[in-house]
Order: sequence, then structure tokens, then C-alpha cells
Amino acid sequence: MTGRLILLDTASLYFRAFYGIPDSLKAPDGTPVNAVRGLLDFVATLATQYEPAAMVACWDDDWRPQWRVDLLPSYKAHRVEEETSGVDVEETPDGLAPQVPLIAEALGLLGIPVVGAAEAEADDVIGTLVHRWDGPVDVVTGDRDLFQVVDDSRGIRVLYTARGVGKHDVVDAAWVRDRYGIEPHQYVDFAVMRGDASDGLPGVAGIGDKTAAALLGEFGDLESIAAAAADDTSSIKPRPRRSLLDSSAYIANAVRVVRVRDDLDLTPPSALPELTSEQIAEFTDFAQTWGLGGSADRVLAVRT
Repeated sequence: MTGRLILLDTASLYFRAFYGIPDSLKAPDGTPVNAVRGLLDFVATLATQYEPAAMVACWDDDWRPQWRVDLLPSYKAHRVEEETSGVDVEETPDGLAPQVPLIAEALGLLGIPVVGAAEAEADDVIGTLVHRWDGPVDVVTGDRDLFQVVDDSRGIRVLYTARGVGKHDVVDAAWVRDRYGIEPHQYVDFAVMRGDASDGLPGVAGIGDKTAAALLGEFGDLESIAAAAADDTSSIKPRPRRSLLDSSAYIANAVRVVRVRDDLDLTPPSALPELTSEQIAEFTDFAQTWGLGGSADRVLAVRT
């Protein structure tokens, strides 16, 4: 395929919509629909601005895969809802939980595929699909870990929504260099060393952004940094040297946790289909049932 592919980190976007739009927006039956309406507005905004040939809503079939927890027990542990079933459940606001299946249904009715995979997060779906498209790719997310997929040579960018979808940053290699002093392919090693509280990554003691970037600038990657730390004659100072040596087991596991998968068994994306009159009518009925108002009108306008 040619043309632009947009990959949505869907949970990142619907959480943003839920917290950014008043929960006074409700369906006729009283169900909150602020996240649904916000997500549809995001889709309309992105489709209008970038005119993609294809769009995929990447889904967390497993928001905290056991294989990642086995490697790093602290991984997203602070997000686990308190319960006694023995199964990890992500903390989701009461008003958001009933909207998540509505979001999936709305996207499906609009011809936007919702794609997940067993034992995989949306990040892994994204990490796989960026390699299954012959053309430029924009990844829409508020998750910095996805900076690792940025690749100027293939036109892969991140539309980073930390300041909002309407004020997103277009992240390419120059943006990553300017912000962190590293190359995108070094982002996994950078994140492992400096840590990330939002994902439960403790990092390496005493190594923050500047030290991590400096080490990567001098040695290139964590494997070479580890070798230098084990060499008493290297330029690494005593304190970070000791921290790196003490954290060797954490580093080995955390790299595997942070790196997104690129090998999932997923069908390559295809161009957005033209909606039939029956599909338009079905989406319109859905929108009326759930009181989606102008958000439904705007997103339907970009799909027809």
C-alpha cells in the first residue's frame, strides 16, 4: 500500500478523552459517553489533518502481559486494581469502563479495524504493524516508549499527545535528539537506565536523563555500556559504574520489557473501506442511541 497509515494507541486516547471532557455528557439512558465522543473527535481531527489511507485502532488485549511481569514484577504494578480474584485488572474509572466496548463498536462501524493480540499490549501491535505497511506511518500516543519506533528513513513518526491531540508534537529523529540527546533506536536503553515511574521501571540508581544520554553518546548502547562498566580502565565514573554493575540483572530484563514486539502474527493493514449506505445508517442509529451528537457527525463526515 501507499499513502499514510495512522496507528492509534487507543487506550491512551480514550483515557485522555475521559479525563479531558466533562462526564456530564451522557447517553439518553444516563451512560457517560464523554470518552466515546472525545475519541471520535480525535479520529476526526487526525483524519482531517493527515488524510490517511488507512487507520488501525491498536488494542490492549493484555494490558500487563504475564511474560513482562515475570521479567520485571514491578511492571505496571501500581496500576493493578485491588481485588481478590488472582487476575490483574487495570484500574479503570467507573465512568470509563462501560464506554470501552462502545468505543470498539463505534470504530468497527466506521470501518476502522480494532486490532489486538493475545499476551500483547497495543504497543506490541503498533511495533508489529509499523513494519507491515509500505508507506509513511504515524503512531498516535501519549506513551514515550513508542519513540523507539521512530525511523526517518521509513517515514515513521509519533504524534505525541502529551499536550493534547489538537496540540500534538510531531516526533521524528530530530525531535528525539533535541529533547533527549539520543537517537530513537537508543530510546529503550535510555528508558531502562533513567527509569519510568508510570510503568514501574525503577531505573539505575543515580542515572537520570543527562547521564543516560551521555553514556549512550559515548558507548552507543547498553551492551557496550555494561562492558565499559566492567572495565576499571573505562571513562565511567565510580558511582554510575557501581550502579550499573549492581543493576545488571534488572537491565537485562528491563530491556526485554520496554522493547515493543515486532513479530506478532497480524494481518497487514489495508486501506480504509468506503462506507456503504447501510453502514452509514447503522452508525447513525448507533450514534442516536448513545447520544453522540456532533462528535458522530464530524467523524462520519471524514469517513464519507
